[in-house]
Amino acid sequence: MPRKTRARSSRDRELLRQMLRIRRFEERCVELYSGEKIRGFMHLYIGEEAVAAGVCHALTSEDAVVSTYREHGHALARGVPIRSVMAEMYGKAAGCSRGRGGSMHIFDAERRFYGGNAIVGGGLPVAVGLALADKLLSRGRVTACFFGEGAMAEGEFHECLNLASLWGLPVLFACENNLYAMGTALARSQAETDLALRAAAYDVAAWPVDGMDVRAVADAAERACESIRAGSGPHFLELRTYRFRAHSMYDPDRYRDKAEIEQWKLRDPLGQIRLPEDELAALEKEIAQELEDAVAFAEEAPIEPIEELTRFVYSEVRP
Repeated sequence: MPRKTRARSSRDRELLRQMLRIRRFEERCVELYSGEKIRGFMHLYIGEEAVAAGVCHALTSEDAVVSTYREHGHALARGVPIRSVMAEMYGKAAGCSRGRGGSMHIFDAERRFYGGNAIVGGGLPVAVGLALADKLLSRGRVTACFFGEGAMAEGEFHECLNLASLWGLPVLFACENNLYAMGTALARSQAETDLALRAAAYDVAAWPVDGMDVRAVADAAERACESIRAGSGPHFLELRTYRFRAHSMYDPDRYRDKAEIEQWKLRDPLGQIRLPEDELAALEKEIAQELEDAVAFAEEAPIEPIEELTRFVYSEVRP
């Protein structure tokens, strides 16, 4: 097999592995939520796995990731340990946010994963700040900022795109356009539904991508990151995707036609890459074992002691 073909095959297997890990993690979380092991709000990423897997594949360990409240997939693709994420879902002290953040506030500074943010568009100013620091210090890093198309109706989106373009900041704006901001269809809230065209108005390199095709996402993200590292300033990807589940576990999902959902499921990103049956079975087994270990870890992990609940409310004085 030619070297280029082997490299492509290796990349495809890794992309599929990441998508499968995210899907199986999310499916297990649904079971745990139904069993009241996980509480609070939970927003599932099922159907959108190609976006997280493809974009994160183009990043280095020195790059930063800023996410949304639908961030389990981003965290796992970024390399946040699955044990740490599951313990956080359980609200345990062994979680990546010490059990204080839960589903919507996954955070791991060591891996430069800066949230998890419950505020729509709230990660955009954080991403611009991180990128500004990197540029001022000539670090050669990229900050990837994930957000939904609903965030483009927020003032901070326009402020951040403008400043990032004006200052030539190394930001990859990754817009996950799943067509519904909570329960509102894109066409009912946005006069211009070509989101890449809207972003281009800020003199930012922008183009749409098939967000259900992980290869297309990875190619687009690699191209964008290469250009950003070369000093061309921010880039915007409109990743056209679809969530198969409701907005959150509390959402009855009455605003979408069931036939529409089923039509999108025919384009399931997990079906875009084919492996021999024995390889796929081995991969599924590996992920199942990893997931069982994560659940067992979360079950056994301690809850934060009551006497420490006020810790971190204020910064601690260091000698």
